[in-house]
Amino acid sequence: MIELRDAGPAEFARRLDEVVGVYAAAMRPPGEQLPGRTAIMRSHTAYPAFRGLLAELDGTCVGFAYGFHGASGQWWHDVVYRALSDDRGELVADAWLGDAFELAEIHVHPDWQGKGVGRALLTRLCEGRRERSVVLSTHDQPTIARRLYRDLGFDDLLSGFVFPGGWELYAIAGARLPLISTLNEG
Repeated sequence: MIELRDAGPAEFARRLDEVVGVYAAAMRPPGEQLPGRTAIMRSHTAYPAFRGLLAELDGTCVGFAYGFHGASGQWWHDVVYRALSDDRGELVADAWLGDAFELAEIHVHPDWQGKGVGRALLTRLCEGRRERSVVLSTHDQPTIARRLYRDLGFDDLLSGFVFPGGWELYAIAGARLPLISTLNEG
């Protein structure tokens, strides 16, 4: 049975090899990108109000999610704030990013995808957050992840977005907290 466990900054950093292993299995990036991804994840553990979750099976990480309070001076926050402000105005950017929980990463090992692990990670990660919104970026394609985000009340704030230095298209999505599933579970 999969268990979800909180992992504070120290434990999350200590278990980064496992976490990056799940990331690599789920995303299949070029191997040369993994050291940089590891460094970014390690630096995120020092961000304000960091919260990490591990999905474990018999103590082995099969999924993870983490986020933190977004703030001016953080790369993702500043890039997205500027783009959202340019596209939809500063009031909209402030409404979504002025007090936001930024979901940095959520990944489930392919052997465990489609079994509700991602939904459980995301809903639990956002439980009890005091921010007014949760924001994230995801590939701008009709993926299972996009469907999950929509089911949990996320709306696209920007689409077709390319991060500086990148080429892939992303969607920036946001939801009001607390999350409310739009699925009819009855």
